[in-house]
Amino acid sequence: MKEFKILSPTAILGYGFPESSFLRGIAEKPDLIAVDGGSVDPGPYYLGSGKAFTNRVGVKRDLRYMLKAGVELGVPVVVGTAGGSGAKAHLDWCRDIVLEIAAEEKLDFKLGLIYADVAPELIKQAIRDKKTEALADLAPLSETDVDQAAAVVAQMGTERIIAALDAGCRVILAGRAYDPSCFSSLPIKLGYDPALATHLGKILECAAIAADPGSGADSVLGILKDDAFILKPLSDARRFTSTSVAAHSLYEKSDPYSLPGPGGSIDLRQVSFTEIGGGMVEVKGTRFVPTEGYKIKLEGVRSVGFRTVSMAGTRDPIMIGQIEEILKKVQESVDANLANEGLTGKISFHLYGKNAVMGALEPDAPAAPQELGILMEAVAPTQSEADTICSIVRSSLLHYGYPGRIATAGNLAFPFSPSDIQAGEVFEFHIYHLMEVEDESLFPLETMDVKGASA
Repeated sequence: MKEFKILSPTAILGYGFPESSFLRGIAEKPDLIAVDGGSVDPGPYYLGSGKAFTNRVGVKRDLRYMLKAGVELGVPVVVGTAGGSGAKAHLDWCRDIVLEIAAEEKLDFKLGLIYADVAPELIKQAIRDKKTEALADLAPLSETDVDQAAAVVAQMGTERIIAALDAGCRVILAGRAYDPSCFSSLPIKLGYDPALATHLGKILECAAIAADPGSGADSVLGILKDDAFILKPLSDARRFTSTSVAAHSLYEKSDPYSLPGPGGSIDLRQVSFTEIGGGMVEVKGTRFVPTEGYKIKLEGVRSVGFRTVSMAGTRDPIMIGQIEEILKKVQESVDANLANEGLTGKISFHLYGKNAVMGALEPDAPAAPQELGILMEAVAPTQSEADTICSIVRSSLLHYGYPGRIATAGNLAFPFSPSDIQAGEVFEFHIYHLMEVEDESLFPLETMDVKGASA
């Protein structure tokens, strides 16, 4: 089989890329232009709210390059996890941008839309049939969990993207998708090794992050062959190395030898990474291991209230030296006030400059900092209650009389006025489970003929 070339413009749609790198990729005459549109990495808010975490201007800029090139070359353009979280609201948001571009650039193509939202009753029936399985040490999935969900999506594999390709779609927007799928579906349809196609997709979904030096905003080329694939940089500033590619093969994996996905996993035990010059690396030896039963991953979120935050700093060494005890006493005082007023909520403190990132998992006790940033956070059933709790916390800490205190005007320096910031509704992931299905027919496919040239 001839070499199959895949252009990955950027790590996530909307992150951008240098025009020069993209045009180098187009000069290679790729067979496919594909990009990952999102992730769970930014947290549960975006799935719950239906909002994109990437900027509309940035997404439209990237898509304009991709759509024009795809139509000119006559090759498919595939976006996975469109809109950031891949629910219907995100997919429709991305669809509207595509239609705008088609009208502005006078582009004609068949558009495929693959929705990833899962009907609650379908999940409940799977629970009753004992076809769900918990991940990440979560409790077994319950019907109550499903009822509480603000949104639930499932990660699709390659089946529905291939169906869209079979239907003649030249631009495909997929809802929540297994990260490699937007890259691997077309070559798998054409008969290339699923293991190599999936492994290549695993790396291409992060584009130049897998290069040295890494970047989330640069283009790369993947070249798939019968028994190997090659990664090629498209910028003189980067190169792939055996170390960078091997490291990215381990990226976001709990098991260094296996990457699970819908219908099976790729086995990396026999993989080799060989530098072949020109900043390129050739990869061989990936194997695909099918699972017993076809399982897809569910991702669901529920609302847990509303958040208000306040950020302040202190440079008082006396306060810094006893900050944990001070915060404990302030929380006790605030809790008592809240109880008297019948208010409920969660109070958290994050100490930037001490242990805000690792918290209790910090392996080494840091040296006494010269200054601290203190992020005060209140989460409550309503925004008004969160505002009230944050206000009480902030004023209590501002004027708390700790042992040895010298200054009496206030303990904190605030970078903003007003000091308290409403952060809106708060969501948490509570569904992170596998569900066994017969096939991927649960993901609806819609097609439409886009006639931008005659608009």
